[in-house]
Amino acid sequence: MHSMATTNRNTARVALNGTTLTAEDVRRVAEWGARCSVPQDALNAAAFSREQFEKLVRGGVPVYGVTTGYGEMIYMMVDPSKEVELQTNLVRSHSAGVGPLFSAIESRAILTARLNALAKGYSAVRPELITRLETYLNLGITPAIPEIGSLGASGDLAPLSHIASTVLGEGYVLSDGVAVPTAQVLQTHGLQPMELRFKEGLALINGTSAMTGLGALVVVRAMEQVRQAEIISAFVIETLQGSMGPFESEGHDIAKPHTGQIESAANMRSLLGDSALTVSHAELRHQFAERKNPDQAVQRTDFYLQKAYSLRAVPQVLGAVRDTLAHAQRVVETELNSANDNPLFFGGGEVFHGANFHGQPVAFVMDYLTIALTQLGVISERRTNRMLNRHLSYGLPEFLVAGEPGLNSGFAGAQYPATALVAENRTIGPASTQSVPSNGDNQDIVSMGLISARNARRVLNNNDLILAVELLAAAQAVDVSGRHDGLSTAGRAAYELTRSIAPTLDVDRYMSDDIQAIGGALSRGELLSAVTAAQVELC
Repeated sequence: MHSMATTNRNTARVALNGTTLTAEDVRRVAEWGARCSVPQDALNAAAFSREQFEKLVRGGVPVYGVTTGYGEMIYMMVDPSKEVELQTNLVRSHSAGVGPLFSAIESRAILTARLNALAKGYSAVRPELITRLETYLNLGITPAIPEIGSLGASGDLAPLSHIASTVLGEGYVLSDGVAVPTAQVLQTHGLQPMELRFKEGLALINGTSAMTGLGALVVVRAMEQVRQAEIISAFVIETLQGSMGPFESEGHDIAKPHTGQIESAANMRSLLGDSALTVSHAELRHQFAERKNPDQAVQRTDFYLQKAYSLRAVPQVLGAVRDTLAHAQRVVETELNSANDNPLFFGGGEVFHGANFHGQPVAFVMDYLTIALTQLGVISERRTNRMLNRHLSYGLPEFLVAGEPGLNSGFAGAQYPATALVAENRTIGPASTQSVPSNGDNQDIVSMGLISARNARRVLNNNDLILAVELLAAAQAVDVSGRHDGLSTAGRAAYELTRSIAPTLDVDRYMSDDIQAIGGALSRGELLSAVTAAQVELC
């Protein structure tokens, strides 16, 4: 996942108290390097909980994963004298992730989510373990975490084990994107490896923090992507001299008041408000009436009172994406502030043995978000197709060729990756329905939530390139039509950003670099930054 926009970065210290962490906070810590701190009252509560928990265990109360084996081997009793060996072996045996490593930003997000869950106090770990993870974040010590291996119940065991292994001084951490042995990095910072005591290995690895940390980054990036998709949509609409009618407030605020639709329509009005290229529905109605021949009951006018859905239904489609995002964010933030391991200790005489490690809520919303983001890519590619097809572009040259058509192919080839990525996104099906029993059938219903989050991230990244092709095509449409002077403030900002990266396509040239460069700018939120810098207010 690429770095995000630099606009309005808030690097104020983030409190990790187990109750107030937001997805945006995760972004601030993970990407922008905001320092974090666990409040002293949370550490005091953790210390008290730990003290009571140890008394319970030493008093002979059987506790899963503390005086028993793990998973299917719960029938095995383990003497408390084996506490360090039991916890250490768990971490080592489950440090079995494979595949590419999460980026440093993503790993920091996962670490932030795990620290916040432990800071809630119900996992009964020692305060010094909590502060060790806090130190990791503030010193930039980032565990190297393989992406593949989690079933999403019992939580994200494999990826979180790769965090826990670094606490032992084992495994790897990232240095300039490369995995290096943990021991040498701890030594550089004057830190000693820790021994894991009663339950601490289990508490570190038995939770949903990988899917939730990654999910938090995905939802904040996705909202940025939706806003940029609205900016590009508006740019295309004015370039094609579309109507403002579909975005009038009454059709949304009164007639169909979905929150996302209302917000998206408001953004379209804000983006197009000072455009000299768009027309009102009243103007269209007048132009249509002028073509009427009173002597003909039925006549062909070749005049379109309404544009195609991809130009007219932006609030309905992108508004639904916004609503999906809002729901996903609520679920992710609830999970961020949950105690999601097992067992849990609430300070009484009993230990809660349950299944809060199960990632089903996050898995569902990540799949839902994957579906919504796929449709965002679909409507973008359809607008690109409309600009390139001379039968659909309302007078633009075929494939936006600036020179001689036939001799030059213009944007014909540039459309192919956008179309291919739409098809690829459609192959990324729900992971939350793919439960496969494991662990001797103890884990007989699992969420696959981390796969769902990785899928959503994949579609999100693909969309940057789909939108890049649309933005390049829209800027080219302005050039070949000569409609520069009538652009709105937002449209001018979009055009100028595009041209600062990729020049006009006068004759055919190597296109891959342009698409990749614009896609990179979108992944960093540069289009949103450019438009907001132009004083265009967006929801």
